[in-house]
Amino acid sequence: MVTSFLNNQIVFITGASSGIGRATAEAFAAQGAKLLLCARRLERLRELEKHLKASNPSVQIHIFSLDVRNRAAVHRAIEGLPAEWKHIDILVNNAGLSRGLDKLQEGSLDDWDEMIDTDVKGLLYVTRDVVPGMIERGRGHIINIGSIAGHEVYPKGNVYCASKHAVDAITKGLRLDLVDTPLRVTTIDPGLVETEFSEVRFHGDKDRAKQVYKGLEPLHAEDIAETIVWCANRPPHVQIGEVIIFPTSQASAVTVHRS
Repeated sequence: MVTSFLNNQIVFITGASSGIGRATAEAFAAQGAKLLLCARRLERLRELEKHLKASNPSVQIHIFSLDVRNRAAVHRAIEGLPAEWKHIDILVNNAGLSRGLDKLQEGSLDDWDEMIDTDVKGLLYVTRDVVPGMIERGRGHIINIGSIAGHEVYPKGNVYCASKHAVDAITKGLRLDLVDTPLRVTTIDPGLVETEFSEVRFHGDKDRAKQVYKGLEPLHAEDIAETIVWCANRPPHVQIGEVIIFPTSQASAVTVHRS
């Protein structure tokens, strides 16, 4: 019999409106967790809340709109949480994106700003406001969603790879900073996962996005969500530092077998 440590835990998921974030909310709801969900698209969160409550009317959910790039908005949102939602047990830093696939000398500065502001600074802003409370309460788990791009640099991936290398470094640095506390720090680093990721990267070009996953079975958002929940559900003395997860037909960032 597997013991679940997640019942009634407050799980804060950023970027929860779609893809890995949405699947993670569903997976934690199935474990009896309380869900604190944010994203830029509030209408998507409302639809997700409705969907989750239809499946499990007893699930407790608090949603709010938030752009993690806005430092002041992040601080206001976390400071202003209702008292019953302030004691966050698990933080899933999922909000992130890629924009463009260009040689650096041809890249869009606006794309660079959006990636760095979301993937790096947004993660830092949220973490900075959540972790002190975890330390004070003597419990907590920070789970950062990284990427194989945080371990390997691939052609035309320059700035996105840099942002995910930063996530890797921040995760390792935070684990060092928290080693004298009961808090745990994990990074989940996927390869190819079919979500809206490539559509966002290619600025809505769905045909180009589909080519990324052509000829193979990529990972699904649910695969990553299951892994996140597994890491969170280890006994308190067990810390999963890093998980690199590929579809079976992928061996590195650029080594992929297509049938």
